[in-house]
Amino acid sequence: MSDVPKSHPRYLSLTLRDRIVSGVEQGITSIHGLIAHGRGEAFDYLIEEKTQPFALAAIRAAASMLCLAEHPVISVNGNVAALVPEHLIELGQLLKAPLEINIFHTEAGRERKIQDYLLKHGASEVLMPTTEAQLSYIDSNRRFVHPDGILKADVVFVPLEDGDRCEALRKMGKEVVTVDLNPMSRTAKQASVTIVDNVVRALPLLCKEIKVISVDSVTQTIITQYSNEAVLQEALQHISRGVDG
Repeated sequence: MSDVPKSHPRYLSLTLRDRIVSGVEQGITSIHGLIAHGRGEAFDYLIEEKTQPFALAAIRAAASMLCLAEHPVISVNGNVAALVPEHLIELGQLLKAPLEINIFHTEAGRERKIQDYLLKHGASEVLMPTTEAQLSYIDSNRRFVHPDGILKADVVFVPLEDGDRCEALRKMGKEVVTVDLNPMSRTAKQASVTIVDNVVRALPLLCKEIKVISVDSVTQTIITQYSNEAVLQEALQHISRGVDG
């Protein structure tokens, strides 16, 4: 942690940067993740670094979809492991869903380092991708998955996702819940439910919602009535008002 006083107006933002930098130093986050984090930070400014109503609506739908899933799986990359390991583990415990590592850049045994990092933080099950199980419609390293994890899943939670794999998962008939600060990204547009928020705020709220949700006809109605397109439009309108104002 760099020497930033808590009185600094950018204290919280700077502590998140430090977590990503620490992740790079530990070998769990790719250096490319620094660029991705900076891009997300810019969009966080545009939503005032707060969880907005459109994100809360998406969180409610996401909780409903994950709770109704027969085989939910939580996909993990380096950035999200560095930022919210405890809440990833809590989410997995609440849903009785495995964590599965899926990354684009696999240099220096990074997959194994992420697995060890999550196990050290208390995860009971962290699946690793195998060459025997592969997703269709994608050619990058992210096509490799675990046969009892993402390949088998009906709903995949993919925070900080890339568009190619989100599109591939949807083509394979899987529902995708994502957290993406950019409402214009391919991931945001392709996903079943997009939470336009910072993952460090969204994950605790998602866990809280899952704890109180009742799996019944009302839960299914929430999903049926949810419109991801409408939520993304609300997010864009909020950003536009902020820029214009």
